[in-house]
Amino acid sequence: MGTQMARSAEQSSLRHCHHRPQHLPPYMFHADVNRCYCPSEEVAKRAELDDLKSSQIRVFGLPIRPSFCRAVLVKDDLRKELELDPDLPAVLLMGGGEGMGPVKKTAKALGDALFDKELGKPIGQLVVICGRNKTLSSSLQALEWKMPIKIRGFETQMEKWMGACDCIITKAGPGTIAEALIRGLPIILNDFIPGQEVGNVPYVVDNGAGVFSKSPKETAELVARWFGPGAEERKRMSENALKLAQPEAVFDIVRDIHELSQEQGVKAQISSSLTSSFFMPSPEASHCPSPIPLV
Repeated sequence: MGTQMARSAEQSSLRHCHHRPQHLPPYMFHADVNRCYCPSEEVAKRAELDDLKSSQIRVFGLPIRPSFCRAVLVKDDLRKELELDPDLPAVLLMGGGEGMGPVKKTAKALGDALFDKELGKPIGQLVVICGRNKTLSSSLQALEWKMPIKIRGFETQMEKWMGACDCIITKAGPGTIAEALIRGLPIILNDFIPGQEVGNVPYVVDNGAGVFSKSPKETAELVARWFGPGAEERKRMSENALKLAQPEAVFDIVRDIHELSQEQGVKAQISSSLTSSFFMPSPEASHCPSPIPLV
């Protein structure tokens, strides 16, 4: 009996299709897949323009680690576990797994902006995730800071650090954005990889979940405002982030693939039973090799 495999594809860019630079090739969609999983309605619309049918498309969001999606986290408990100041708002600064982008310059700008010189005390605290960039980590460790700071390397429990913080500064990687949305973190995007990440910027900004700034000084001043008189703005962006969040995406996709594979399995069995009726070998042909079914 022949076996037919269900074919699926998952698009990871949140809104890349509408903002492709002219010199780059068109976004790739395969019209022959059984399913195309899109992280947003914008990408789904582009898929339809590339000849996919609505029956092939599912918009479930971007799949991320199951442990991240369903973790029940309490901020006060996390801050105690991670040894953060329980009374100061916290900003999470990241540069991806490799510690890319203006992390050091932004950290130094935050060090100035989050210290109130008149009061002589900090108004916030900073967590820096350096990833695999040991040089970055060492250089930050060597500096003197006037506010509480945690300098970390490559982390495997980002759900805890995000859950303990109040906003995030990061490049426009789709995975980090999806995780931040689930945690309801206002997002400051400070960089992007040309082509594949550029469309993620308007997805965040246009939906009111964050802002974009390449200036470390401007970024630090914005965080200081959010931790002071601009707290309501930060709250609104947090609410908008939660509206965009799709924590069930990975489970919905796996469930749909399972259902699709079951459907394909039934079709394969029906196809086999139908085609086998065409082959009724005579007794004298019993010694011959069996015919190949037409599938």
